[in-house]
Amino acid sequence: MATPTSSYGRIHNFAAGPAVLPVPVLEQARDEMLNWHGSGMSVMEMSHRGKHFEGIIAEAEADLRTLLKIPNNYKVLFMQGGAHQQFSMLPMNFLPKDASADYILTGSWGRTAFKEAGKFGKVRAAFTGEKDNFKALPTAAQLDLDPKAAYLHFTSNETIHGIEWTGEPTPPAGVPLICDTSSDMCSRPFDVSKYALIYAGAQKNLGPAGVVLVIVRDDMLPKVPANLPMMLDYKLMAENKSLFNTPPCYGIYIVGLVVKWLLGQGGLEAIDKHNNAKAAVIYQAIDASGGYYRGHAQANSRSRMNITFRLATEDLENKFAKESTAAGLDGLKGHRSVGGLRASLYNAQSLEAAQTLAKFMKDFQAKNG
Repeated sequence: MATPTSSYGRIHNFAAGPAVLPVPVLEQARDEMLNWHGSGMSVMEMSHRGKHFEGIIAEAEADLRTLLKIPNNYKVLFMQGGAHQQFSMLPMNFLPKDASADYILTGSWGRTAFKEAGKFGKVRAAFTGEKDNFKALPTAAQLDLDPKAAYLHFTSNETIHGIEWTGEPTPPAGVPLICDTSSDMCSRPFDVSKYALIYAGAQKNLGPAGVVLVIVRDDMLPKVPANLPMMLDYKLMAENKSLFNTPPCYGIYIVGLVVKWLLGQGGLEAIDKHNNAKAAVIYQAIDASGGYYRGHAQANSRSRMNITFRLATEDLENKFAKESTAAGLDGLKGHRSVGGLRASLYNAQSLEAAQTLAKFMKDFQAKNG
């Protein structure tokens, strides 16, 4: 995997999102900023109806289909509004008034999606880990699934609590499976054909904030009711190939570059090995600390993308965050709703960054243990 060059004075960015991007992508975007491929203009200046941008968005979709092995009976949409907008769109499009949807709550984002869906129809919590502060994924036996549910929704990686699925729950026969993959999309191989709809905010693994990737199976679109607001209608967006209105053009361009970078690294199998190696470095530092660092998630539920951990006191945690930032290790303070510390190791994060953080952790313990 490519390691970020130090010639730009860049720090190691562990922020949960917007997050680190591959340096080769940033370099190419810089070089193409004023005159994209001899067009005489920046991608920022192009008409989304023009041939140049139509080529950019078509190539981004084609490369995504190659990277993810997306079957032909799925539409690829580039949307806006973040995952939060998807929380509303899902019930508006796919939850009939006489039906109910199941949600698996393994962290703050699953809980938020559940609460938002409840504004539009009947929803059930098929599982919630809230009483244990979202430390573990459910077993199959713990899932209370409705065989008549309009759909089953889960969040593949919880950025705040540091919990990640390595596969997916199995819904009852005929129940569509829907997933929020915002923080681990394209971080490992997975089978798209198991899902009815997948969505992801781009700002973790795919590109800049402002773009949302949606992959939706064709047979879901006829379920969309008439007279939805235009920008909240999956069917309308699919019919117009993401170009119903002006999309986030520059963000889509960057997503396309990131996908090409991933393909160049060897695809999802290679990035999976890279992500496992980085996470192993940090978890080893936690586990070898004799309890000085305490991981939030149970070992069998640990996220590779967002590693959450605590120290003995908040004062120590604040000192760790302050001193790590001064050392060029930024973005390690945990989410305000949970506290503690969090290291985000998305695709573009280097192994060198993980190793540097692990050394800082060891040195910090030696000085403050």
